[in-house]
Amino acid sequence: MSATLPERAPAFPGDIVQQLEATWRPESGLLGWLRSVNHKSIGLRYIVTAFVFFLLGGIEAAAMRAQLARPEATLLGPDAYNQFFTMHGTTMMFLFAVPVMDAIGLYLVPLMIGARNVAFPKLNAYGYWVYLFGGVFLYVMFFLNTGPDTGWFSYVPLAGPEFSPGKRVDVWAQTITFTEISALVAAVEIIVTVFKNRAPGMTLHRMPLFVWAMLVQAFMVLFAMPWIATASQFLAMDRLVGTHFFNPAEGGDALLWQHLFWFFGHPEVYLILLPGLGFVSSIVATFTRRPVFGYAAMVLSLIATAFLGFGLWVHHMFATGLPALGESFFSASSMMIAIPSGIQIFCWIATIWAGRPRLAVPLLFVLGFVIVFVIGGLSGVMVASVPVDQVVHDTYFVVAHFHYVLIGGAVFPLFGAVYYWFPKVTGRMLDERLGRWHFWLFFVGVNLTFFPMHQLGLDGMPRRVYTYLAGMGWDNLNLLASVGAAVVAVSVAIFLANVAVSLRAGAAVGDDPWGADTLEWAASSPPRPYNFAFIPMVESRTPLWHTPGPLPAAAGLRTDVQEVLVTTLLDAEPDSRHRHPPPTIWPLVAAVATAVTFIALIFTPWGIVIGLPLLFAGFLGWAWPRGRDHEEQVRVERQPRPQESVP
Repeated sequence: MSATLPERAPAFPGDIVQQLEATWRPESGLLGWLRSVNHKSIGLRYIVTAFVFFLLGGIEAAAMRAQLARPEATLLGPDAYNQFFTMHGTTMMFLFAVPVMDAIGLYLVPLMIGARNVAFPKLNAYGYWVYLFGGVFLYVMFFLNTGPDTGWFSYVPLAGPEFSPGKRVDVWAQTITFTEISALVAAVEIIVTVFKNRAPGMTLHRMPLFVWAMLVQAFMVLFAMPWIATASQFLAMDRLVGTHFFNPAEGGDALLWQHLFWFFGHPEVYLILLPGLGFVSSIVATFTRRPVFGYAAMVLSLIATAFLGFGLWVHHMFATGLPALGESFFSASSMMIAIPSGIQIFCWIATIWAGRPRLAVPLLFVLGFVIVFVIGGLSGVMVASVPVDQVVHDTYFVVAHFHYVLIGGAVFPLFGAVYYWFPKVTGRMLDERLGRWHFWLFFVGVNLTFFPMHQLGLDGMPRRVYTYLAGMGWDNLNLLASVGAAVVAVSVAIFLANVAVSLRAGAAVGDDPWGADTLEWAASSPPRPYNFAFIPMVESRTPLWHTPGPLPAAAGLRTDVQEVLVTTLLDAEPDSRHRHPPPTIWPLVAAVATAVTFIALIFTPWGIVIGLPLLFAGFLGWAWPRGRDHEEQVRVERQPRPQESVP
């Protein structure tokens, strides 16, 4: 790559770092926090907020398990129980599982590909604020006894105006709108950042497997989320303005809701699962000191999972009276989805077999993931059979399957990822001993909680019931499941204590305490606001293992403005320089206007009159031109990467 440097005085490495520190330094105080558009700041806010919702959802689950521990208990009445199980499902699926995966991607992907920020920093901040306002709105209404009570799937006609008067379902529908906007924003950020901001030399076949997982997941979001956004708006219109999309008496169709919802709902499982698979690949490679076996097979399996994930939504509807040919097609596709997951598991096993695994806490969570996820996958193949599904449909067998897949496929890898990347984010290690206690209690608690539910379902216990009679044969298994839930709660408490203590007194570490292979470990711990003073150049899939010592660097970016490198899509050749915006309050203003519009529309059609001028003002301030902000052509030179000394 030949060199054309901007016309400015040459600077020594120390001068460059000092200039970057001044240029990218975050603003201080509350106003600076509100104005931040740095991907690490926004990503951490997403992660912390998502874990707060995780704790709220866990409290709701604990209350339900306490209610069901004994027959005819009175801790929760039927109305409260309906709100609790709806809030639990909505929180875990819409406010925790997808957002926390996107959040970790927004934090790590720029670091992993050698970028200084995401592609659209202001849009990234806007997505977070919309997500936060949607979640806060949902819980404020729940505490006001107006929480949704028709399940996280909100089936019609139960959710329609005839059977659910009041505003509870409207709150759910608008919360979905908030979360879908946020997810679509994150997807656009990840796709454009991966395609156009990779470090020079990081061709598509050199990208880390976690980056591939986030890229595939982002494309799934683009195709899946509009369906639930459309369905929730149809439902809101049926309830608020008298349309009849789901009213059979007026030409609508109640099954249309299930088709729209599950065309999003089943791919959503893989929106949660795919980043978890990326976590596992990163952890396995690091703790075996081997690149993951079968790179091409792993990437193709991720893509195959995405394609197949859109072809089996109807297996949620086997009890609705479908044609036999349609049932057989979706039964077959539901079984096929196990193939790409199996390929990835065998690739990880081959990697562990060929390496010398070090059983640190992150790898323990990976091993727990494999066991729990395989159990969930086996029960998934069972319910893919139409006769079996019709026997266990809407029983606790499905509850067990669902939680084994999501906890095994998402929460175990997520905890492993937290232990793995915590030193990168904070510069300190989590305590290994507490981490092992966390893992074993969590592993035992999850199996104690959900494995008995398989038998409860086979014994005929229906899901979504707030109590049951004594003598049904369900007493002991429900008590065992509730004890397991208490064990899970203790394990999460240990994890939170570990995080709190380690933030203050954890062992300080260097930039790469695990001896990992991907670019984020070349940045400081915690990373500087600009990520990399010298943009690394990539010559291998495992750059930190391939190149001992400092990596070669790309020169040519300005240091007096927040400038990032734009590269070509396929081969990551330097293409241009782009100036990023400074911190700004306008994404927050636009998000407030969005929240006012959507919330007001629940109560009055005049909400559109109130909200549109606010939205226009917010986005006008956002887009108002402020000096030069355009791309400049650049050619970047390769030079030895100097050591980055931070003052």
